[in-house]
Amino acid sequence: MSDRKSVPHTTTDSGIRVQSDEHSLTIGPDGPIVLHDHYLLEQMANFNRERIPERQPHAKGGGAFGRFETTQDVSRYTKAKIFQPGAKCEVVTRFSTVAGERGSPDTWRDPRGFSVKMYTEDGNFDMVGNNTPIFFVRDPMKFQHFIRSQKRRADNDLRDHDMQWDFWTLSPESAHQVTYLMGDRGIPRTWREMNGYSSHTYSLVNAEGQMFWVKFHFHTDQGDGNAYLSQDEADKLAGSDGDFHRRDLFNAIRDGDHPSWTLKWQIMPYEDAKTYRINPFDLTKVWPHADYPLMEVGKLTLDRNPTDFHTQIEQAAFEPNNMVPGVGLSPDKMLLARGFSYADAHRARLGVNYKQIPVNSAQSPVHSYSKDGAARTENVADPVYAPNSYGGPAAQPDMREAGLWHADGDMVRQAYTLREGDDDWSQAGKLVREVMDDAMRERLVMNVVGHLCDGVSEKVLQRAFEYWRNIDAETGGRIEAGVRDKLGGASKAPGLASAESIGGA
Repeated sequence: MSDRKSVPHTTTDSGIRVQSDEHSLTIGPDGPIVLHDHYLLEQMANFNRERIPERQPHAKGGGAFGRFETTQDVSRYTKAKIFQPGAKCEVVTRFSTVAGERGSPDTWRDPRGFSVKMYTEDGNFDMVGNNTPIFFVRDPMKFQHFIRSQKRRADNDLRDHDMQWDFWTLSPESAHQVTYLMGDRGIPRTWREMNGYSSHTYSLVNAEGQMFWVKFHFHTDQGDGNAYLSQDEADKLAGSDGDFHRRDLFNAIRDGDHPSWTLKWQIMPYEDAKTYRINPFDLTKVWPHADYPLMEVGKLTLDRNPTDFHTQIEQAAFEPNNMVPGVGLSPDKMLLARGFSYADAHRARLGVNYKQIPVNSAQSPVHSYSKDGAARTENVADPVYAPNSYGGPAAQPDMREAGLWHADGDMVRQAYTLREGDDDWSQAGKLVREVMDDAMRERLVMNVVGHLCDGVSEKVLQRAFEYWRNIDAETGGRIEAGVRDKLGGASKAPGLASAESIGGA
């Protein structure tokens, strides 16, 4: 690692020195992010405007329309109308890769986005998740840097495994997600056969005002969620059919083979979060099912293809801040930041009135004081301000919101307070030792070896070997032996990665 004294100080775009590149300004180490963290807002807002007009990230994807129905009684946890027994609504979904551009192959090794927009009678509810229940980082200050490390270099505009592993090995909280990525779930066989997760913890509030914490799990009904492509299969498809996943979903629905997923929840009582052995709002962790078992909620079915891909899928805008009464955010710092970042990204990409694009429009009545701006299509009537005495819409101060919790403390830039079970390696190690079988572990080792042998510098290789030993000593040893054997005892020069089909996040 370079001597910190020899590198320039990070500054804002106005040249003001920055205290931290890793920690957002919060009320106490576990409290919410404050709106006047101008450096965080500058980082997120600038990041959202780096690419025009494709998404940044999740540019390559596809989707379809369908329906959701709540099949079980979970009303004791939430008053949300869509989650009452027998409630139904129309939905649009979008599946995607993260790092690739709009023309990139579907079968690069990458997490997959799994987003669902439910058009409910109380407004749109969006679940913006992935096909893995965790993520690479836990603080939004690092998100922009993470994505840039997975995309392209400044000098030659090539993706570079050296900078990917450089970031991961300097960010040990990434270990759990990287283990997923390098395993079978790194390349699902089809979108229809993969699970989807909120990853984040959300809050629920019931009719009596009681709050609960919840994680969303969409389990595929087309198998067990573990169907995968081998690296060789994925590489061949990247060259022969770069739109393999998009084509598979479209053709299946066209032919009447309508994919479905069962929505399940993990529920944590509100008070449990204060003393649970791991931080329940840490995006790099899962809640063990033995502690908080899955309960069935409803069924998601896709049965209608888009007729205009650009209008209906490319312009679809999903955002975690779209929550209906009965569902709310949580102290998850990444989720709180996404509540701003996604909507801001849509304003930059689609225009300030993107919610008037039909695929994004609520099917419930809209009474808003928003007005004017580019591409406005809905008429505005006076009064255009609040409060007013001319019959304009009024807020509902008595409405009990989810996502309201107690927080206090000084404003600080610090990591979450560590708990008894909080570390960056143990859950990744359990994934390797207890979830994967011998064949899965063998594929994991082969995938990592292949990835590390493509342009990763010696100093980063050394950290990567230690990284994997921290996850699992035997696996780390096998990875180092495999890399040394393949490279003949010496590393390639850095910055020469060329096998795009090998992927990376």
